[in-house]
Amino acid sequence: MKYSFIALFFLTSLAFAQTNSQPSLTLKNQIIENLKKQPADISYSFDNTKKSPGLAIIYSLLLPGMGELYAEGYSSGKYFTIAEGTLWGVFIGMNRYANWQRDRYKAYAVTNAGITNDGKNADFYATIADYTSVEQFNDAQALNRDFAKMYNVETDYWSWPTTEQRRTYRGMWSSSEQTFNDIRFVVGALILNRVASAINAVRLVSAYNKNVVTDLSWNVSFGLSNTVNLPTSLVFNFQTEL
Repeated sequence: MKYSFIALFFLTSLAFAQTNSQPSLTLKNQIIENLKKQPADISYSFDNTKKSPGLAIIYSLLLPGMGELYAEGYSSGKYFTIAEGTLWGVFIGMNRYANWQRDRYKAYAVTNAGITNDGKNADFYATIADYTSVEQFNDAQALNRDFAKMYNVETDYWSWPTTEQRRTYRGMWSSSEQTFNDIRFVVGALILNRVASAINAVRLVSAYNKNVVTDLSWNVSFGLSNTVNLPTSLVFNFQTEL
């Protein structure tokens, strides 16, 4: 490659020269010999890798804002990351509050209504919020001839001394259940935040790829061509590929 441009210059000059002087022939022969020993070949590749929309979607689904960071557009992606952190904080806080209220109403029912928590399901805790005692509930089921729903008086006993205590219990139970229900909206917001981030990331990737210069590679080569009954000539090739 050291001789490539020198050879090109001098051989071109010699090809069009009309002199047969001995120094010129000597120089020409030297250049020819050098090209035979080291053929000239120059190549260059300019590569701008485009971004993948699919990868941007995966990143955004894992962590909102990460897809924008991949697309080099985190100036808008940071808001999705902030929203993600905020929503997780709300989710954790609401979950803890709901569980705290559930522990409270169970303990309150044990102390004031005389229940036992062993083996009790969610329906039992909802029922005791509406009926003063197990007898009152069973009487209501008997009137409706729904005997299968009646509770065992010994294992599922409860009795609220006053209506006010039952209402206090109901307030704690309702607060816990409502909070658990509201958590579903937070989960929905987390999902929506990911979807919105993925859409935004794809948009940014598309814009990025449009600005990328088309990949270009080119190759330059030249050497000697020996043809019968013709003098040695210089061959020059230039190729480009998009």
